[in-house]
Amino acid sequence: MRYWLMKSEPSEFSIDDLEKRPHQIEHWDGVRNYQARNMMRDEMKVGDLVFFYHSNCDTPGIVGIAKISREAYPDFTAFDVDDKHYDPGSKPGDPRWFMVDVQFVRKLKRTITLSELKDRPELDGLALVRRGNRLSVMPVTAAQWTYILSLE
Repeated sequence: MRYWLMKSEPSEFSIDDLEKRPHQIEHWDGVRNYQARNMMRDEMKVGDLVFFYHSNCDTPGIVGIAKISREAYPDFTAFDVDDKHYDPGSKPGDPRWFMVDVQFVRKLKRTITLSELKDRPELDGLALVRRGNRLSVMPVTAAQWTYILSLE
């Protein structure tokens, strides 16, 4: 099993939105960064656990846990000219972008804030706290996962 952190702006899609979806499952679309795409496409497996992170909000931080419920498949939003994630270079027969399905597991007892994560020397290697890291999908080690959950 692997561990991940996936960012979403709560005004676009929040942990509450995921919890309310049928079967508490939703596709994770709109990733338009090649490194993040490659992790989703090549490394994420069914059953992997995900920290659900709210970004670009008053209190950015980890708010919940989800799991990968379907491995990567073409991101159909890239083919829809009316979708904000449309990419004319991505074709159904030759997709450029992929998505996975995530399933709600639970909300955390509290938000573990970005500032709190940055203040923990135990998390110095966490991609999220590295300067200049703007990826929306990133790996988390088992040790980092366990430590972050201990902060809850």
